[in-house]
Amino acid sequence: MTKIFIDGSAGTTGLRIHERLKNRGEIELLTLPENLRKDAAARKEAANSADIVFLCLPDDAAREAVLSIDNPNTAVIDASTAHRTCDGWEYGFPEISDRRERIAASKRIANPGCHASGFVALVEPLVREKIIKKDAALTCFSLTGYSGAGKKVIAEYESADRDTLMSAPRQYALGQSHKHLKEMVKISNITTSPVFCPIIEPFYSGMEVTVPLFAKYICGSASDIRNIYREIYNTKIVHYNDNADENGFLSAAAYSGRDDMEISVFGNDERIILTARYDNLGKGASGSAIQNMNILLGLDETSGLEL
Repeated sequence: MTKIFIDGSAGTTGLRIHERLKNRGEIELLTLPENLRKDAAARKEAANSADIVFLCLPDDAAREAVLSIDNPNTAVIDASTAHRTCDGWEYGFPEISDRRERIAASKRIANPGCHASGFVALVEPLVREKIIKKDAALTCFSLTGYSGAGKKVIAEYESADRDTLMSAPRQYALGQSHKHLKEMVKISNITTSPVFCPIIEPFYSGMEVTVPLFAKYICGSASDIRNIYREIYNTKIVHYNDNADENGFLSAAAYSGRDDMEISVFGNDERIILTARYDNLGKGASGSAIQNMNILLGLDETSGLEL
């Protein structure tokens, strides 16, 4: 039986991972009593007793937790931002390049950021196939449900007397320094950070990432892009959809509560829109973490996922 320890199980991502694993018969969840949940010695002992550790912690705490793990057989899946661009860590988005095999062979896996997952899924294959140049100046806007912002913000959005401004979309990270930008650049193999506009919406979960392109600035057509996506995104977890729009609209909540991702291409011969829709807590967080765990264990990747 595989022993799993979730360090940070009280947070949004940790809670969802726990819910997904608690009834799986092949897994034993190692848990700490409430009075030891933040005890460093107890956490270290649990981590080093586990086959796989999920880190659902702030960045600095995740770095400290990794340093405390000295069991060479313990694999770590880190849901924080701390290690996504670090040497020695595998980026946990198995659908691109040969990362599935690298994840399976790794003991240190960095779970992708929610916004970054969509951007990487859309851009990395096109850079690899030379449709987009590495030095291209890209833009990206991303709509997300408020659940990805953590317990404090969730409570604010769900408060009966919340600020009326929270009832409309709110753009943030206005200084162009969002923490996901580093992985978006590195994993997509581009040299220039995109102009990135994340927008938090007044609904619980869901995500819609859009990368717009001018056809005259790329080396190919919308048809070429569709063919690339059709070839590589043909699984239950990430899939290309030619008919994604809902009567001319595209809802960011369409994949709420699910763990898969839909890739689509819209626009015309001059202006192209690339979109990725998924749940910020699913393929954008805990669902991705479970998928990576399944790969590590040699199981069906879809085990325990909502698809």
